[in-house]
Amino acid sequence: MELGAQIIEGKTKIVYAHPDDAALCVLAHKDGITAGDGVRRNEIPGKGALAGRTTANVFRLLECAGVATHFIAAPAPTLTVARCCTMLPLEVVMRRLATGSYLRRNPEVAEGTRFDPLLVEFFLKDDAAHDPLITPTEIAERTLATPAELEQMVTTGCQVFAILETAWAKLEVTLVDLKLEFGRLPSGALIVADVIDNDSWRIWPAGEKSRMLDKQVYRNAALVDDALLAAVYARYAQVADLTDQF
Repeated sequence: MELGAQIIEGKTKIVYAHPDDAALCVLAHKDGITAGDGVRRNEIPGKGALAGRTTANVFRLLECAGVATHFIAAPAPTLTVARCCTMLPLEVVMRRLATGSYLRRNPEVAEGTRFDPLLVEFFLKDDAAHDPLITPTEIAERTLATPAELEQMVTTGCQVFAILETAWAKLEVTLVDLKLEFGRLPSGALIVADVIDNDSWRIWPAGEKSRMLDKQVYRNAALVDDALLAAVYARYAQVADLTDQF
């Protein structure tokens, strides 16, 4: 499809105006992969198409389950048509199992400790400050979101996690944690937005960390070479294939 003017470019996508509808935009998924707030950066040809396919599969599932999102259509593997919204500068993370940065902040907790109900955390989107943890009180004080919006993000985040946890469980994969972002429509309504792809979660087949399929393989690597990038691509392709079954 034709694209309108470029609105903004991020690490893994470019957002364009929709050529025919000012209420819509088009996300173009890039082949780039990054870690460490962009300090590590590589290109994996074909990754953008896999990310777009995974995102479309996830958002279609959420829409069918009644979750309000920005998703409209996926006219090509690398393109997502979405409703325009103002993104909140927050990442909302739902955790089922303790791992990753949570363990670094809470070394007394054993890896794999199960959170039931889910643990929900907020992080401020700020690469220069390494996306720091931010409390609901701080969010409200800085007027980044209202108390009602904070409550909605927690409720919707847990709903989305439950939907995806069930979908992955049917494929014998454990959803360990999940990152979401939210946006405000011109009406003020809050919706799930941005992308949900293999950069957005940790997923462990049969609950085995050693078999992880997500971006953590790239983050953890001491050396990035062609063999590693090929292995990362293979995992992203497998995840896209699996989400085709959602």
